[in-house]
Amino acid sequence: MQKVSELYRGKAKTVFVTEDPNKLILEFRDDTSAFDGEKIEQLSRKGEVNNKFNHYIMQQLEEAGVKTQVESLLSDNESLVKKLDMIPVECVVRNFAAGSLCRRLGVEEGLALSPPTFEFFLKNDALHDPMVNETHAISFGWATEDQIEQMKVLTFKVNSILSPLFLDGGMLLVDFKLEFGVDADGNIVLGDEFTPDGCRLWDKDTKKKLDKDRFRQGLGSVVESYIEVASRIGLDL
Repeated sequence: MQKVSELYRGKAKTVFVTEDPNKLILEFRDDTSAFDGEKIEQLSRKGEVNNKFNHYIMQQLEEAGVKTQVESLLSDNESLVKKLDMIPVECVVRNFAAGSLCRRLGVEEGLALSPPTFEFFLKNDALHDPMVNETHAISFGWATEDQIEQMKVLTFKVNSILSPLFLDGGMLLVDFKLEFGVDADGNIVLGDEFTPDGCRLWDKDTKKKLDKDRFRQGLGSVVESYIEVASRIGLDL
């Protein structure tokens, strides 16, 4: 499958059109950004690591019955994916308090949340991805009521699949975000990516951060930590 033209360039990935109107190529770059693009760096091998990590996770989800966008690996930093009409709302599940939840509600980092919390955020960099609710999504036409319900069900299913996977590797899946789209047949499909860029992972015993917070907080060893996460769940990078 060959690239025809660039469709979209995000902070860390580029999407390309192919000769097949129903297929795209997703290129993972070494770019790393935080704080709405205020902090940007190039980290060697990050694109390759995230591409292969994402493919592995999506395989696990497919085997557990979650439809995903990913079809195959094309190269170290490229994947072939289904074309989706993306829904501009992120789904966020939190198993432990961290990040913006602590800032907004004044709760202690690491507090176990039972049941896990669920939040929607509008994908809009200019507005800093504000939190929204179901009626916003429906009223503004971002998604239908049925699509919203499916996205919630699928997000919690992903949590039930991946939390034990990471726990078996001695890690806590603290929180994560997912994006969904609609395929050519009208099905809700998991899109974008699942990598340490879009979730929080802590060592179960030491609470060492193994995700993108290492970049946000200047802790160093970002890609090395991503590789460690992969190794703990059975992926040799």
